[in-house]
Formats: sequence, structure tokens, C-alpha cells
Amino acid sequence: MIKKLSLISLFTLLPASYYYAQTTVYAYVKGQDGKPVERAEVDLEQSVDDVTADKIGYFQFVDLKPGHYLITVTKPNFESKILEFDVTAGEKRKDLGVIVLNNSLGTDAGVVVIDDSATDTEDGGSSMQPTVGLLSSGRDAFQNVSAFELGAYWFRPRGVDNRFEDVMFNGVSMSKNDDGRIDFNNWGGLNDVTRYPYENVDNITPSEYAFGNLGGVAYYNTRASSYRKQTSLAYSFTNRSYLHRAMATYSSGMTKNGWAFTVSGSRRWGDNAIIDGVYQDAYAYFASVEKKFSERHSINFTGFGSPTYRASNSPNTQEVYDIMGKDYNSYWGWQDGEKRNSRIRKVFEPMFMLTDYLKIGKNSNWINTVSYQIGSDARSRLDWFHAADPNPTYYRKLPSYGLLTADEFRAQSQIDWNYLYNTNRLNLTNMDGSEKGASYSLVEDVNKDKTFNWASHFDTRLKENWKLNINFNFQNLNSDNFRRVKDLLGANYANNLNPFNNDARYNIDDENYKVREGDRTQYSYQLHKNHYTLNVSTEVDFNKFNIVASIFSSYSEAYRNGDYRSGIAEFANNSKGKSAVYDALDAGIKGKITYKINGKNFIVYNGAFFSLAPTFNELYINPRAVDYLTPGVKNQVINSNDLSYIMRGQVLKLRVSGYYTTISNSTEISRYYAASSSSTNSGTYNTLINEAMSGADKRYMGAELGFDVKITPTLNATGVASVGEYKFTNTPQVYSFDDQNGFKSYGAANIKDYKVAGTPQKAFSFGLKYNSSKYWWVGASANYLMDQYLDFSALNKTASLYTIPGTSDVLYDGVTPELIQQLTAQKKFDDQFMLNANAGKSFQFGKYRMGISVSVNNILNNRDYVTGGFEQGRFANFPQALEENNRGTPYFGPKLWYDRGRTFFTNVYLRF
Repeated sequence: MIKKLSLISLFTLLPASYYYAQTTVYAYVKGQDGKPVERAEVDLEQSVDDVTADKIGYFQFVDLKPGHYLITVTKPNFESKILEFDVTAGEKRKDLGVIVLNNSLGTDAGVVVIDDSATDTEDGGSSMQPTVGLLSSGRDAFQNVSAFELGAYWFRPRGVDNRFEDVMFNGVSMSKNDDGRIDFNNWGGLNDVTRYPYENVDNITPSEYAFGNLGGVAYYNTRASSYRKQTSLAYSFTNRSYLHRAMATYSSGMTKNGWAFTVSGSRRWGDNAIIDGVYQDAYAYFASVEKKFSERHSINFTGFGSPTYRASNSPNTQEVYDIMGKDYNSYWGWQDGEKRNSRIRKVFEPMFMLTDYLKIGKNSNWINTVSYQIGSDARSRLDWFHAADPNPTYYRKLPSYGLLTADEFRAQSQIDWNYLYNTNRLNLTNMDGSEKGASYSLVEDVNKDKTFNWASHFDTRLKENWKLNINFNFQNLNSDNFRRVKDLLGANYANNLNPFNNDARYNIDDENYKVREGDRTQYSYQLHKNHYTLNVSTEVDFNKFNIVASIFSSYSEAYRNGDYRSGIAEFANNSKGKSAVYDALDAGIKGKITYKINGKNFIVYNGAFFSLAPTFNELYINPRAVDYLTPGVKNQVINSNDLSYIMRGQVLKLRVSGYYTTISNSTEISRYYAASSSSTNSGTYNTLINEAMSGADKRYMGAELGFDVKITPTLNATGVASVGEYKFTNTPQVYSFDDQNGFKSYGAANIKDYKVAGTPQKAFSFGLKYNSSKYWWVGASANYLMDQYLDFSALNKTASLYTIPGTSDVLYDGVTPELIQQLTAQKKFDDQFMLNANAGKSFQFGKYRMGISVSVNNILNNRDYVTGGFEQGRFANFPQALEENNRGTPYFGPKLWYDRGRTFFTNVYLRF
């Protein structure tokens, strides 16, 4: 096949040599292993006619006049290479030979372990522990270090979480409609087939395949023939979120009869890696089958999924950590000699895709993908009915409350499963002998989505230097959301009654309030959405300038359909049936201007202005109970700009950037169980509080520096500096909703200049890596993280904290500006230093290539770094808040997650 392609390439350059007196320059691009590197971009400084290497790594430039030239060869996950050459008069052809691209840092070692267990808990506020959205490492030093070094410590470039990132498979977005975030569980463990994105753009840089967002776009093409023909076997051992991983991948390449196959599978499993009571068992599969009908037309089927069973770890107050240590997890306890975790996430949402690739004429391509995703995401938790809270860290059980000593707390610091079962068995019947419902049960919050997508991409080259892209996407979502009984823990049934509101029926239309294992309970509703998006982008390349412009418009319509009519009279008419349709129109524009100083130096400007419709989590304040919209909810408006100087030298690669981003009209929802005073009954009740902050404005600004310098041919130094300030710039409105009171308005939250939580706002990294010519390498990095802040409760920042209820301006006795400042100050965590190291070696045995790598994070075992946390929203009145503040150890201190300390990841692979 290669010989045939080489002959074809030869005959294409012969006519050019015959008809013109000018020169054709050509070369082949290969990797360190000697195999061709396809789709490498070759940029000729003196021309707008840049080219892309073909499947055998071949490229050519025709009709070059005599002179001195410079080309830059780039490919994601390879080090770029600059080559200078001269063309002399009379040369018909010039052979540059083989251009070898070296693997970039992390290509063979790099497995970024994404641990999103924080999303498995409902214990906290809007930010809780951050989920890391790492799209990929690229050739940019800053992005590479951000992913593999700083990313291990929850650093988010420019403060942007994965709500604002896009990951696409064949044009289909992987963002979830409930919160807009990317759920990496859908393809977890499929590292071999998702290692190299087809396109990877950072931040607000325009993409060819989507308008994108603030955090960039990673586009994966799962076409079977696009994977290198080989078999790959790998085994990993780690102590991060699991212990073992086994993975196997096979790619056939395109066969003579026009078929190509790629299959991959893996398993990740293990328990108690570091945190007590955490275990995981996850499988993954991937299959891609392509049929090539002609050189212009192929159809590809892709199916993938990652059934995952994973236990979670709890956030804890500092008091609990001081007693139990940083590895403590309150979610588990012993049962029959085995550890049983109450918070289990079981997710399996397979996706099936059919993609049609069609080449139209010489310069146009039309790609269409239809996909269907089904499955469920279930998260368990303990539930109780007229019984004591089984949480071992319930505030009345803490030594600070005074009922238990520290030793007594340690003795009962885990869930007592035997006690839960025994309590149910002792209460199986009432005094008259009739069945009695469970005091304790295990329930699951379940989300079952059925999502249909159609993604269409058309691109054409209008002129040699002018390209046009058109993307259209349609999505139809039907999302079934409910709670079901997972385990009755020895009881006969559970009561579908609301113990927080006088045992009101959750579904007044159903007289049978007894629910068994597998039955729905407490809430059941569907969310429906149709979403249409049109994106048009164009790129024009001139001698000194490259200009990209992108526009988009989208329309969505969404509604809720409730299955239960609430037994609370106030909500009966807004809980069951179809709600009003909420429609939203979005639009935006992006632009990129690159000024080519020369082939090594560039100045790049990116700008974006666009809106984002609210997600379901933002749209409905409490969709489990009612169809009420969140007060003040609006489309977010985003304005972002950045300016960069980029150097791509053979010795020094450098990027210096400054950025300024504003987000207006954002809505943030926090949900937590707390004591709420009733407006109709005396006393307080434990109930689910839905806290909304609407109309929040934020500003993200800062500067980035990333460099990679080749000190010697084998020794590289990399450095990164990110200095940012991410803060709120106004005083948004705060509301709450609960079963007792419905809506409450608390006025403005005095949070202007409060910092955005969830990431260090400043981060620095310096690393050295030695690449031996004998195919081994070793590297280390020093990392310093600064300005990490606690996520705050907005309700506690309103005037209701210090004004007497029922009045607008009457203060509690003793209120002073100094005390208000003391009670509402945002907590800032200490700066931290982390040391990482990695090493690896590859071997070649004929057609077999073997490699081994190991990476160690936080070598010094620093356990003082708080990766995330939130302020508990318990007390919103001055007397209680002051009393809490004056305690030596507060009852409701912030709940925190700490870094897991020293972790390692080892990987061994065999490829042939």
C-alpha cells in the first residue's frame, strides 16, 4: 500500500517539474519509532499555502522560487520541528529527507487520572470539590504542564471549570444538560482511543467543528481507519482512585476490501487506595467499524460505554479530620466483616454513533453523525423516617457538642449497619400487629437519559487561502429522574411520606404510600429539551496575517413533566403534569487574528462575545418537587479577550498571554439539608433547602507564561506561571425554596470582591526532563499553588444575617460593622508546595515495542493542601452565627476535602 501511495505521490510531482522551471520540495515525516506521522501540519513561512502530511507522512511544496525558506512541522503530542533550507536556480526537485518528530512530554507516560468522585455527594454547595476538566495535553508548554503537573492539584487554567469546556465525539457534544458539565465516566478507561484529539483548541480559540466556549474544544474522530494499525496491551498499578487497570486495543487499518476495525477494552478496579472505604470496579469498551465505498465515501459505526461502580468519600469538618486523620471517610461502615459504603455511584450510559464521510469535489467535505445515548446514572444514600440521623459526623455526635468524648467518637465513627438493620427488625410491626415501614433504608437518585443527536459538518476551501466551515447540531433529550428504594435493610417497606412536613404524601394521587425495593419514592419527573445550533466559521490566511471568524446561534425549548402531585397543598398545582415551555435563544461571535512576525514569532489575539442558556439545574430551583423557575434566572452573557506572544524556536518555545473575561447574569444553586424556621408553624424543621443566587457577575483576569527550553539536545526545562484574579463584581439577589416556606427572598448578597472558589488563583511550576538517546527519560517538577478560597454560602452574606426577621433595617443587638466583617469574611487557605517526578523507558524488539513509565505526585506527602470545600449554610441570623463563631470548635464548620498525599501511577505497555 505504501509503495502504491509513494508512486502516486511521485507522479503528482513529475508534471509540476516538467511544466515549470521552479522547484518542488518534498519530505517524509516520521516518529521516533520510524513509523509515518500522518496529518502533521507543515507551515511554510514565506507562503500562505501550508500543507498537511498524508497517511505515509509525505508532503510537498511546488513552484518554489530560488531563495531561503523555513518550515515548521507540528503535530499534537509531538515536539514541533523547524527546518531551514535553500532552493537554488535550476533545481527541479529538492528532497528534505525524513523529518523525525520526537514524542512530547507525557505522550507515553501520560495518563491523566480524573477523579470526579466529588460529584457523587449532595452534602454541599455549588462548587464543593472541583471536578477537573482536562481536555488533553497539547504541544503548548502551558497546557501540557497544566494538565499533567498542576492539574493533579485541581488547578483550572483561567479559573474555568468544565461547565465551560466542550468535548465532542464526531461532532456530538458530551456535555450534560442538567449542569452543562462533561461526565468523563462515559468513556473512562478508553485512553488508547481518546489519547489524541483530532482537533484541540484552547480557551476561546475558534474551532472548526464547534463555536466552543471559554475552556476550549477537544474533538475526537473515532473513524476506524484513523487509528494506527497495531495491537496494544497495557497494565497499570496506582493508588489514586483505583489500584489496577488492564487495557487492550486492536486496530486493523484499512484492509484491501475496504473495511477497518478498531476495538478497545479495559477494566479498572481496586479498593482502599488511600481513602478508607473507597472502592471501584469499572469496565470500558469501544468498537469502531468503517466501510470504505470509494476514495470519496465511507460510513463508520462507533459504540462505546464505561459501566462504572464506584464508592465515594466524604467531605469533613476540620474537627473530624483532627480526630480521625486525613484519610477518614464517614460514608462507610462494617457489615459482616466487609466494608460497605452508603454512597455508591453506578453509571452506565453507552453511546452509539453512525457517521457518514463524504468528499465533494476537490475541496469540500461533508460529515454527518447521528447518535443515540441511553443508560442510567444512580447515586445511593441513606434515608431515614422518624429516626436519628445515621451520619457518624452528625453535629450532635461530635466531641465539640459535648455528648461524646474524642475516644467515644472514634469508637463509633463509621456507619453502624448492624444498628440500622436491628432498628428495622425491632420495628417490623405496630402495636396492633400491622406492618410498619422502615426507619432506615438505602435509596438511589436515578437519572435515565435518552439522547438523540444529529451533528453535521461541512467544510470547503473557497480559495487556496480561504476555508469555510458550517456546523449544525440538533439534540433531543428525554431525561427521567426519580428516587427509588435500593435496600430496605431488613424492613418490610418504606413510607412514601415526607417526615419533614407532617408526613405529607409525596404523591397524593396514590393512596398506597408503601414502597418496596425497586419502587420509585419521594420524587419522579421528566425533563425534555430540544436544542438547535448553527455555527459558521471561516479562516483566511495571508502572508503576514491569519484571520479566523466564527458565529453561532442556538434555540432551545425545555419543560418539566411531573409524575407526583405533592401532598403539600401549596404545591399541588405545580408539581404534576407538564410545565410551561421555557425557550431560550443564544448567539455569539468569536475572532482570532494571528500576526506572523516570522516563522518563529507570532502575536495572537482572540476575542469572544456570546450568551449561554441556563442548564436544567439553573432553570428549576427544585425540580424534584415543583416546576417553579429559579427567580431571576437568565441567559449568561460572556465577554472574553486574550492577547499572546508566541515563539516557536528550535531551542525555545514560549507563550506569554494576558486575558480578561467577564460573566454576567450567572445563576448558582446550592442544595443542602438544614434547619428551617416555618412561617406557618412554630419551631424549626430539618428540610432540603434550595438556595439560589441570581444575577451574579464575575470577572476573570490574569496572565500566563509557559516556556520549554532545550538546554542540551537531551535536557529540557519547562516553566509555567499563572497569575489570576477571579472574583464576583456585584451583589446578586438570593432566594431560597423549601417545603415549609416555599420561596423566600433575602435581598442582595454582599459578595462584591469575594473570590471564585474551586481552584488556586495563582500557580507556578518548573520542571526538568532528560531524554536519553537510548529511549529512556526522567523528569521532575516543583509546583507552587496560591490563593485557594473556600466556597461561601450566599444566604449568610445577605442583610438577613444581621437584621431582625420581618423588618428591613432593624439590627440585632450588638451588631457592628466589625462583627459583620468577621462573620462573613471568606476563608483563604494556605499556599502549598508540591513536588512531582516521572520516569520511563521504551524498548524495541523487532516489530514489538515495549514501554514502562512511573509518575509520582506530591512526593513530599503534603497533606495540608485543601483541594476544595464549602461553607455550611446553617445559620443566617446574627445571634446563632455569633455564638457559632465564638465556639472554640464550631458545630457547623466548613466541610473540606484534602489532597490525598503521595500518589503514584505505573504503566507497562506492549505494542506490535
